[in-house]
Order: sequence, then structure tokens, then C-alpha cells
Amino acid sequence: MPVYQFKREQKLNTTMEEAWDFISNPTNLKTITPEHMGFNITSGTLPNKMHEGQIIKYKVKPLLGISMSWVTEIAHVKEGLYFVDNQLHGPYKLWYHEHTLVPMTDGVLMKDTITYKPPIGFLGAIINYVIIKKELRNIFNFREKKLVHLFGPTNN
Repeated sequence: MPVYQFKREQKLNTTMEEAWDFISNPTNLKTITPEHMGFNITSGTLPNKMHEGQIIKYKVKPLLGISMSWVTEIAHVKEGLYFVDNQLHGPYKLWYHEHTLVPMTDGVLMKDTITYKPPIGFLGAIINYVIIKKELRNIFNFREKKLVHLFGPTNN
């Protein structure tokens, strides 16, 4: 079964500090996730900053509106620059999501790289082609619009 990668970049009209404060706060994930995904953190009260080794539990409807538990660990953090969340339990055989901020002279470049492996063997490749890739694009299109709303439009 192949492993896939989804990449997205977005320029943010903000400072590195403001971008980091936003993306490193786990409660902000709900703000930038489409409502139809039913995203809810079930871990209880979380700190305002992610930290290495932190476990985050939530319910989400990633495929076909089916609600499921998802548990991620914040595997790596370099304060102000990047963090990585790694699925411990959830709908994928593998989910490794790198969130990176790159300073620019007129804002911040936010990069997301998701390395994932769909479930259910060879059928996962079909599900990826028909559903997962499209859903990831839709999620990140929604996220892009939300971040423009929050931080303002960029010049490019």
C-alpha cells in the first residue's frame, strides 16, 4: 500500500509571532476546520501552546460523515518555527503532519506537509483517489479562506 503526501503553502499577512501564537494553540484548530467535519477536542482543557509529547484527543468525521476518535501526539516542536503532529490512533494507517512557518519580508509563509497512508489495504488507494485527496483540498481551501479572514489578504 503506497504512502501519499499532500502539500499546501499559504502566505499570511501577519508576523511570525502572531502566526505561531495562532497555529500552536490547539483550540484554534476547530476555527480552521470545516464545520461538516464535526471537529471537537475531547482531551479536556488544553494549554494555549502545543508542546512536544502532548497528546490531543478529538472526535472528527474525516470520511463520509462517520464520527471517529482521533488521537495525535505533538512529536516535534521548534518554538516559533514548526511542529509535527503524528496520529497515534485514528482513521489512517499513517498520518504525519508537518506545520512550518517561514519568515518573509512582507508576512509569513505557512507550509503544511501531510504524509499519510489510507486504511484498508489496496482499497485505500481507491479511497484516496476518489475521496481523501479531494477532501484534503477542500479542508485546506476552507482553512485558506479562514486565515485570510483572520489575518487579512496578502499582496500576492
